[in-house]
Amino acid sequence: MGISLDESRESREPESPMRAAAAAAVETPPPERFWNLPNTITVLRTGALPVLLMLPLFPDEAGSRFVAWVFIVAAVTDLLDGWLARRGKQVTSIGKLLDPLADKLLASTALIVLLAMGRIPIWATWMVVVIVGRELAVTGLRGLASAGGQVMAASWLGKVKTLSQNVAIGALLFHFPQGALPAHEIGMAFLALATGLTLVSGYLYFRDFFRGREETP
Repeated sequence: MGISLDESRESREPESPMRAAAAAAVETPPPERFWNLPNTITVLRTGALPVLLMLPLFPDEAGSRFVAWVFIVAAVTDLLDGWLARRGKQVTSIGKLLDPLADKLLASTALIVLLAMGRIPIWATWMVVVIVGRELAVTGLRGLASAGGQVMAASWLGKVKTLSQNVAIGALLFHFPQGALPAHEIGMAFLALATGLTLVSGYLYFRDFFRGREETP
């Protein structure tokens, strides 16, 4: 079998600079911008943390209402930055790390402050331990899954858990009755609901993780 003159010439001639640059542009993804709008909103959301920590200094009704609204606004921005990232195609690796980290810091800080102030009674300490422990466990599990090429998307049950958890925290931050609504009692009821959903959704995350490991060749 012979080799044509053109094929022989192509094998000897060095690749042109323009062709090499074009190939590099295709192979190398464009650098990610950290300071896009979704990531900026995520970073600003962490600004609610010092406000939550100041609640014990202003435990009256006005201070409680202010801190509660700060938490509610911060929780709403979690939906906003995710929507903006998907809509504007600005999903970044650092954003995938910071977004859930900011949410877990916000919820965990609020629960610990509420427990320290006695707005979550001592007998309900186990609920806080379950919720915070589950957040840490699922975060570590997702890291392991990602390292192994396994994607663990948030389930609908996990989203319902997050919603009930945020309602519970917001109501407990208000603490005092808001008109005819007993904020504290509503908060404790939703905290119990969030704890139950935490256990179930956490079990499902671990089940799916190990099932995915078994199915991986």
